[in-house]
Amino acid sequence: MEIELKSQSDDEIVFIVRDAEVPFVNAIRRAAMVNVPKIAIEDVNIIRNDSAMFNEVLAHRLGLTPLVSDLDAIEGLLLPEDDGWYEPQGIAFSLKEVGPKVVYSKDLISSDSKIKPVYDTIPIVKLKEDEELIVEAYAKAGYGKNHVKWMPTTVCAYKQYPDITFNDDVDIDYDCADACPRGVLKSDKRSKKIKILDIENCSMCKSCERASINRAAANGAPDKSYINVGYRENDFIFRIETDGSMPPKEVLLTACDKLGEKADKFISFSEKEE
Repeated sequence: MEIELKSQSDDEIVFIVRDAEVPFVNAIRRAAMVNVPKIAIEDVNIIRNDSAMFNEVLAHRLGLTPLVSDLDAIEGLLLPEDDGWYEPQGIAFSLKEVGPKVVYSKDLISSDSKIKPVYDTIPIVKLKEDEELIVEAYAKAGYGKNHVKWMPTTVCAYKQYPDITFNDDVDIDYDCADACPRGVLKSDKRSKKIKILDIENCSMCKSCERASINRAAANGAPDKSYINVGYRENDFIFRIETDGSMPPKEVLLTACDKLGEKADKFISFSEKEE
């Protein structure tokens, strides 16, 4: 198996996996989504809420507010499998505001300077004149398999690597390049060929192939296409995006570690049964 890094930023990583199989790549995707721990507000005590927003909706918004959850922040915190996780404890947050104003995520005061909202400008609730909001909340580390607020990824997906070929025994169809909605193809009549500009951007929608077939049928040659769009069976383009709570590289590495732990448990169980 070969891995090639295509791009990496604070909240996105794109890489290519070659010579792998769908079950393996999909296992990494699922592990990244549901087995990587993340911090989110779990327990909310609403002492006073004069706003028009229901308490349940307010608690839901607080729970979905992304909190810093990198490896340094999450170290030492209890996980759902640990004893005492269900006790009313965790990283304490307080919120005490009086209207008129819009309460933002930056107004959440954390008891731990390392664990705070990722973004300061997430609106939580709007308070009118003299309306008061007093909230105490506790954040815990959890998994995406239990609730979406603990899911570190906003996008975690892969696609098989596109493969575009041309039929030399068919007349060149320059117009099929115009049917591509992503600008992957470009007609070059000077060199008498169609150029592939960015094959990795191809969504394999086959718009170009259908357009070529339709034109061939109109010219009396049904089922003849100049271009063929397929994919490489064991090559994949993998993309991970996060909500900013964790670097995507940390999500990927932690997911691989979790997958390795599951494999070790399975091996140990099998050896024990033998």
